[in-house]
Amino acid sequence: MAAPQENQTTRRRAPGMSPEERRAMIIQTAIPLIAEYGAAVTTAKIARAAGIGEGTISRVFADKDELLQACMAEALSPEHAVRELDAIDVSQPLPDRLVEAAEALQAHMSRMGAILGSLGHRGGKHSGTVRGAGRDESTTRIRVALAELPEPEKAALRRPPEQIAALFLGLLLTQPRTEDEPDPTPRELVEVFPHGALPEGVKQARQEGA
Repeated sequence: MAAPQENQTTRRRAPGMSPEERRAMIIQTAIPLIAEYGAAVTTAKIARAAGIGEGTISRVFADKDELLQACMAEALSPEHAVRELDAIDVSQPLPDRLVEAAEALQAHMSRMGAILGSLGHRGGKHSGTVRGAGRDESTTRIRVALAELPEPEKAALRRPPEQIAALFLGLLLTQPRTEDEPDPTPRELVEVFPHGALPEGVKQARQEGA
């Protein structure tokens, strides 16, 4: 007589990840935790947030310091920002394109600031490099992606798209902070950038009176 079949719960295993995919997943999970806890974050906490065993992290990274350095490099990398800029629909009006670009770049800068604020004092190993690209090259890649946004209006522009991209990036990076006023929203920044600080009627009246 056949033995009764044991009532066991069958676990379904998630599809296996390649080492590169697992590494990327761990880094993406760790970045917000590092922004919150800094270098004090433990690999156990990261593992719990990622839903993996702590040993999985040790098989991908030699130690926690290597993981922290990888997270800093990822936060500084322009790749995510460039992908978001490339995904902007250029059939939209130019101001809408620039608003999306400003939102993407402000999110990128916010993430960089959070990680650098938490781990900046550990950054000596980087020497300004991000995945083989220096800071200048990183900025250049973002500026090139930005220059694609005004390309449909190129014939009507007062400046080349590349120069407009550089000016717009400079505005985002160096906008002044005041204690009494809230920071301008991306929409407010974009309204000032192509049209100046004066309402269109005032500018036209001044031009006619000149």
